[in-house]
Amino acid sequence: MANNVKTKTDAPMTEQEISERFNGGKRVLDFVGKRKIFFIISLSIIVIGLIFNIFRGTVLDIQFSGGATVTFSYTGDVDQNELHNYIQEKTTDRITTSFSSDLTGQTGNSVTVQFSGNDSIGTDIQSSLESDLQTQYPDNGFICLEASSVDTSMGTSFLFKCLVAVAIASVLMVLYVTIRFKKIGGLSAGVMALVALFHDIAMIYFLYVIFGWPIDSNFIAVVLMILGYSLNDTIVIYDRVREQRKLMGRKTEIGTVFNVSCSKTMRRTIMTSVTTLCAILTVYVVASVFNIASVKGFALPMMIGVISGCYSSLCIAGPLWVMWQNRKAAKEA
Repeated sequence: MANNVKTKTDAPMTEQEISERFNGGKRVLDFVGKRKIFFIISLSIIVIGLIFNIFRGTVLDIQFSGGATVTFSYTGDVDQNELHNYIQEKTTDRITTSFSSDLTGQTGNSVTVQFSGNDSIGTDIQSSLESDLQTQYPDNGFICLEASSVDTSMGTSFLFKCLVAVAIASVLMVLYVTIRFKKIGGLSAGVMALVALFHDIAMIYFLYVIFGWPIDSNFIAVVLMILGYSLNDTIVIYDRVREQRKLMGRKTEIGTVFNVSCSKTMRRTIMTSVTTLCAILTVYVVASVFNIASVKGFALPMMIGVISGCYSSLCIAGPLWVMWQNRKAAKEA
């Protein structure tokens, strides 16, 4: 058999022939044939997330729901759960606490207390809470560093603007994919890329719901970054599909073309994701060592998003696109 990858085939080939001719003799993975398994995995995670969402609800950070934030510095070690419970007893509003350490050693440790539901927090409340903490923890030197408030209407407006930013980014990405990949069904490629993006957003959202994390600016930042990262993986696969279709000929079943394309790009896609994960994991470990809550709140969802983005590009967007193309071909026939 001639080993010329530029020769197009007109007759059906066996899996071995396809492997030798178009994939250097390496095994061609059947992504399309296993699509039901992939869909069941994703749907199962979504169902679990919906159950948690129904019973636990979605917690909005004060950036979106309105409220107040007070930051205290202290020295020495304090039981974080005990401190949280002590402050919660002093107010009827739901509070969240986050702890961090100053790497320069100038201010020692700090705790940020968020009060949901307050439109503002008065100086008398700040002084009272500071005095109570100094009395309860006389050896830790609690001092109020700063206090700020967010009006409920401003928080709602901010949330709306963030959602609009995500929507605009999604629409522009679909238009880009549609225009760039016209030769392989631009609209179908764009729509399925959008489905994969929604899949990744859902994974991150349900991660927040399951762990009870408040939806904050970190969530929006992670979503926007994952939109670009996931789309990049999808574009790489679509680009290889476009090239592979020219080599294999239009008479070759589209599912076979996609399987060969994914098999040839899978190593690159996975290695890129692993490299990114290692970098983010390093950031997360450092943040955990120094107890930097804001960095941990960004790094962990980002890692999950990178894994989901790699998975959705290979196992969700592509098989759905193949199903669209087969259905289109059946209608034309």
